[in-house]
Amino acid sequence: MTPQDPNFETRVRESFARQQVMSLIGARMVNVGPGLCEIEISARQDLTQQDGFIHAGIVTTILDSCCGYAAYTLMPADSRVLSVEFKVNLLAPAKGEIIRAIAQVKRAGRTLTVCSADAFADETLCATMLATMMCLEPTKK
Repeated sequence: MTPQDPNFETRVRESFARQQVMSLIGARMVNVGPGLCEIEISARQDLTQQDGFIHAGIVTTILDSCCGYAAYTLMPADSRVLSVEFKVNLLAPAKGEIIRAIAQVKRAGRTLTVCSADAFADETLCATMLATMMCLEPTKK
């Protein structure tokens, strides 16, 4: 896959740094490439549900951002990205030291991009997502 913006990595990382929710949960973007993204969080007690597993909402949050940024790598420099649909399958409890989401673009279109992502709790596959991301044109001034 070929990015439209040769400076996609800088643009993607700057956007990620502005996402306050990623900061709130301690998420880190560990890898970004054309049509690819990897985000991880360290397990913390305040991110768990009643049984001590990382909450499904937290896992879904990093899967969603991971898909969005994988799609964003292929979008024009002056665009923005927005999630328009996703489905998550929770496959196993998210129990481990590191929760890592890995996303890839399946098909990039001019307006809509379809991505998939998997989340791993340490080495155990705990969730998978299929998502559609929308390319938003720049805001006119």
